[in-house]
Amino acid sequence: MDKEHKTIVSPSLLAFDFSDVRSSLRTIKESSAPWVHFDVMDGHFVPPITFGSQLISSSRPHSDLFFDTHLMVEKPENFIDDFAKAGSDAITVHYESTVHLNRVIGMIKKHSIMAGVSIVPSTPVSALSEILEYVDLVLVMSVNPGWGGQNFIPSSLNKIKMLDEIRQIEHYSYKISVDGGVTAQNAEELKHCGADILVTGSSFVKAPDKRAFVEKISY
Repeated sequence: MDKEHKTIVSPSLLAFDFSDVRSSLRTIKESSAPWVHFDVMDGHFVPPITFGSQLISSSRPHSDLFFDTHLMVEKPENFIDDFAKAGSDAITVHYESTVHLNRVIGMIKKHSIMAGVSIVPSTPVSALSEILEYVDLVLVMSVNPGWGGQNFIPSSLNKIKMLDEIRQIEHYSYKISVDGGVTAQNAEELKHCGADILVTGSSFVKAPDKRAFVEKISY
């Protein structure tokens, strides 16, 4: 767990203006959020196309934030090395995006960075039973991936609870992250259910006082 915050806040770059990424990273840093979330979309696994590893490598010299890279791409095994070398501190791939998930997690770990797995709203937690002991992070998508500004799907709360229960029973050490519809209004319930990391996009960008917003949902 991050030393400054009881809960890690990871603002999503997807909600910012891509024409001024350096300024966006500075805004996140000034808010006291320790992580930044990079939503990488390929136009296949999810409809939109966002950006590739070059954005991360270009951003890395200008920020000491923790780079939280979320690969929403088909066959992520083809991209792990590029995104790790670009400067990612964590790489999360989707259970639904690859047949050889165990191999992909191993590829990430070879770079000595955090390895994560994510599930979309239609995928049950039980699908992860054979991989949970190997991952450092589990990302629960609480909206259907693809666009920011969507409403939180309430059934995601049960997934977070289940992952927290499994973690305690099996003595696993993975962090639980939640992405989609995270607001100042539901943050407390998400943390109560077991979330360690809150990915926030629209709510963060729209907050008039971003530092106050981060402090509110962190503690």
